[in-house]
Amino acid sequence: MGTIVNRRFAVVLLALFCAGAGVLGYVFRSRLAATEAFQHEVQLAQEEAAWARQQSVLPAEKKIPAGENFMAALEKFGLSAEEAAGASAAAQRAFNLRQIRAGNMLTVGRSVDGGLRTIEYRIDPERLLRIVPAPADGSFSAEVRTLAAKTEIVVVSGQVDDSLFNAVERAGESAELAMRLAEIFGYDLDFYTDPRRGDTFRVVLEKKKYAGGQGASYGKIFVAEYNNGGHPYQALLFHDSGGRPAYYAANGNSLQKAFLRSPLKFGARITSHFSNARLHPILKTRRPHLGVDYGAPVGTPVQTIGSGRVLFAGRKGGEGNLVQIAHANGYETMYLHLSRMFVRPGEHVDIGKVIGLVGSTGLSTGPHLDFRFLQRGKYKNFEHLGLPPADPVSKRDRPEFETVRDKWLPLLKNPALLQASALPAGPPPASRGK
Repeated sequence: MGTIVNRRFAVVLLALFCAGAGVLGYVFRSRLAATEAFQHEVQLAQEEAAWARQQSVLPAEKKIPAGENFMAALEKFGLSAEEAAGASAAAQRAFNLRQIRAGNMLTVGRSVDGGLRTIEYRIDPERLLRIVPAPADGSFSAEVRTLAAKTEIVVVSGQVDDSLFNAVERAGESAELAMRLAEIFGYDLDFYTDPRRGDTFRVVLEKKKYAGGQGASYGKIFVAEYNNGGHPYQALLFHDSGGRPAYYAANGNSLQKAFLRSPLKFGARITSHFSNARLHPILKTRRPHLGVDYGAPVGTPVQTIGSGRVLFAGRKGGEGNLVQIAHANGYETMYLHLSRMFVRPGEHVDIGKVIGLVGSTGLSTGPHLDFRFLQRGKYKNFEHLGLPPADPVSKRDRPEFETVRDKWLPLLKNPALLQASALPAGPPPASRGK
């Protein structure tokens, strides 16, 4: 009897032992699986963190300083001389680095752990030079990318309190638009002397907005109006039957003339007029002053008022640095006291080309431009000179011009017509309303 009891007890103990071993084994396997899963998750997290460190790009940017070349600018971002040389060589194959401009943005992107990832140089609002290193061998590749842009037709208007530049900026636009308006109306208006407080402007034009929050640039100006002291000047863009673009008044007369009204665009005043007996400020004697003096800071760009050929560009006694240009029909212009000259004798220049910078060379009491105008060898008072206009719209092109006029001119008076057309870009439907 006792033997049987002992055997049953032993069986129970064995069963309990086996069950316990099974439970312990399950627990052990569960913990092992959990540990392995945890270690796998840790490994994945480490790999993801490493990937993030490698792929995340932290940009640093600054504008290219004046007088600094591309390679030197890269070294200031922490690139080694070898890296900067390799990146510059690759960039040169995609873009002429001699065209690098001071003030344009340079961006260098690095990973979290400091590895070089990208180099980007903003060529202009529409183009980007992108340089990328190859991790395998440390070489570089480069390309010029065209940035996506959305083009809309908009109406911009404003009022002049002091200058056209400031009025355009108060309207939320860039100085580029002011320059464009000055070029369009520059044959009839001198934007140094003609603008008056209360003048207004209105423009219908293409405006490009770039991805990434970049600033806008401007496309075609279809129609513009500048009201100067109650006298409205209007300009319509029209391509003649030969495809040549030009600006015309509403009656079809060309706005373009043989000469611009000023050798400067903005910001200067006339400090001395044409005179046959002016008291010279240095020599203290009365002598003819055969030009017009514009007071402007050193470095102000000087433009040729007409197309022609450079007769002289150099130093000439009391006139200082002088550029003299011959134009058609026996006309000549002279630009005196320049600080710098950008043309050479014999060179052909187009109307509006910057030929030098205002200075104070020669007999001069301060920075200014002495501008002189000659007709067949005789000095003329440019302020009172009537300039002949270019040809008007031809009879053959007149019907098409009137269609263009009726399409755009009403928008100056009623910008709501543009909204009603619901077109993001391109000309709106023709409106026959006046």
